[in-house]
Amino acid sequence: MRQRANDAKNKPSGSPTPSPKTSTTNPTSSSPGPSSPSLTSPAGRSNQSPLAVAGENLSAQPGAGAPITPRRSPVSDKTSPAPPLVVISGAPQSSPVNSEMPPDPIPHSPHTRFGSPDRLGPDGTPKDTIPIVGKTPRKQRSSRFYVTERVDIEKLPNFMDVRPEDRNELFIQKLQQCRVVFDFNDASSELKGKQVKAQTLHEMLEYITQQRGVITESIYPEVVGMFATNLFRSIPPQVNPTGDAFDPEEDEPVLELAWPHLQIVYEFFLRFVESPDFNTNIGKRYIDQGFVLQLLELFDSEDPRERDFLKTTLHRIYGKFLNLRAFIRRSINNVFFQFVYETERHNGIAELLEILGSIINGFALPLKEEHKTFLTRVLLPLHKAKSLALYHPQLAYCVVQFLEKDSALTEEVLLGLLRYWPKVNSPKEVMFLNEVEEILDVIEANEFVKIMQPLFTQLAKCINSQHFQVAERALYYWNNEYVVNLMGEHIAVILPIVFPALYTNSRTHWNRTIHGMVYNALKLFMEINPELFEACQNNYKEERKAESERAMQRHDDWMHCREQAIANHKASGSTEPLPAWLLEPPPPRPEPFEDEAMADVSVDMAANGFDASESFTLDRSLADDIVPVADPGIESRSPTSPTAPVGLGIHSNSPASPNTATGGPHMRRKSVLPIDPAVMRDLQAHKSLEPPGGGPPQGQAAPDADM
Repeated sequence: MRQRANDAKNKPSGSPTPSPKTSTTNPTSSSPGPSSPSLTSPAGRSNQSPLAVAGENLSAQPGAGAPITPRRSPVSDKTSPAPPLVVISGAPQSSPVNSEMPPDPIPHSPHTRFGSPDRLGPDGTPKDTIPIVGKTPRKQRSSRFYVTERVDIEKLPNFMDVRPEDRNELFIQKLQQCRVVFDFNDASSELKGKQVKAQTLHEMLEYITQQRGVITESIYPEVVGMFATNLFRSIPPQVNPTGDAFDPEEDEPVLELAWPHLQIVYEFFLRFVESPDFNTNIGKRYIDQGFVLQLLELFDSEDPRERDFLKTTLHRIYGKFLNLRAFIRRSINNVFFQFVYETERHNGIAELLEILGSIINGFALPLKEEHKTFLTRVLLPLHKAKSLALYHPQLAYCVVQFLEKDSALTEEVLLGLLRYWPKVNSPKEVMFLNEVEEILDVIEANEFVKIMQPLFTQLAKCINSQHFQVAERALYYWNNEYVVNLMGEHIAVILPIVFPALYTNSRTHWNRTIHGMVYNALKLFMEINPELFEACQNNYKEERKAESERAMQRHDDWMHCREQAIANHKASGSTEPLPAWLLEPPPPRPEPFEDEAMADVSVDMAANGFDASESFTLDRSLADDIVPVADPGIESRSPTSPTAPVGLGIHSNSPASPNTATGGPHMRRKSVLPIDPAVMRDLQAHKSLEPPGGGPPQGQAAPDADM
């Protein structure tokens, strides 16, 4: 401050004075870019303090041009306070009197707590006026990049235009040139630089794909550094951090504006790692645990195209670097723990589960205790989250893969699912039924005996559900041949559990489709074991008759108490009126149980308009209409087979067959919302690098996680 005062004394009278209206600070300046022979920056004095730069500008000659914009370092000095920011302006400095706060319009004592505040704004309108029309918060359109200072990048020569011995140096220069990060929030800014960078990335991608022996030891740090500079950034916060999470069925994803450059960077890095010339021993010096952690943070991006490339990139790193496999699994587990027990918000759970599905497929037998613990403490608690629909097909695939590896885990898995079974969330209950049927498709007969009683007790509750999709999905089990065979082998235990629910819904359920499916199940049981079916029917009638008799007895006891209370009131000679509950008419007496004959189910089926000679299947024309969704992976996340992993590519929307093992998941009807054509066009143009099956690419085996 003393130096500033001295400078003010020595300043000529005609020099401009500071004003808070104009600042020379560049708002887009950030972390410094790498030095390169092909980069020329006008901000050559970035290491000087703003005070020194301002002093040079004040003493510059009149014809020297505009003052140089000072560069602000993002790292603060912890040992000394930051220098004051000097602003330059030609406007006269306002007097200190005008800068004071205006007096209150209503005089009051300065020491009282109950003084009237200034309720008028600078334009004369009240400050506490509530606007009639609210403005929705602006949606974040891109991630937060550390944009490099404005630089002029020049087009370097092509690789084929230089001598072979100079190509390695040219390769390094191109990699350093591509470390320049541009601001895509302004589409019209620095068009030449963006075009030059895109052309350079394409040239390097073609060069590393078609040429051999171009990956030398000096290339590794430059490639990893270029990848980290372009991709490792801050993911924008949630649009609605306290409200509902992002719903791909209702909301449009936030696409990265810088995707034209990011996509080529991802493709280049993948070709670099997959190249036959790639040396893992050299690569592990630069692709380490910190690199993996930063890569995992990007999985929270809302852009499905980037999550698709991240999935492929992490999968390749897992296959190449054996020393990072255990760390990658632990890091993914930590992401799941944070999602389940803390935030319940993450956009990349489905992609991480797809990676784990491929990893689980490569587990060696017998399974390690570490992997069994992962199943029970990580995968099963993932069923608790509200957003289960976003990743359930991938989660079910991982669970089924574990059971195919070790069938002894079936009891623990099914009991865990029954423990997390939803009570009031019907769409989530349908997803649980889908997963249980996938498990039953791979279950062993000896394991089925351990879980059939609690499982069919829950199925009976689902059949009794008034939500027709829950009851319908539970009754689809009788269309599964393998499950029906398991029921037939243990019909003595299963039929007494499910018969009351089936018989009740055959007469009382409101949905006609459920009637037909119930009759189909009853007819099947009757054909398997007629004697047991008749015994269950008689037992059910006896229970209903006993229940009816108990209800009539309770009514008679209540009427006796009521009459006795009235008689006691009259005998007492009291002048007070009778209580209101004694003056009300008594409830009607329950009807006695009628013995309904049910000798043949086909008679009831014919009476309801169904053909008893044919097995009943549901007409899928009653299913929900398919509408366009913003996320291309939504339509492809319906499990087409019990063990098929699901990719993120765009596939044809073919209706599910009613005879499939899963029957197709029932999701809530989607509202038809206006879709941004640009967003849909960008998503449809994206092509996944993964094969349709979701496994490793052709020519590569699934990585063995136990190595």
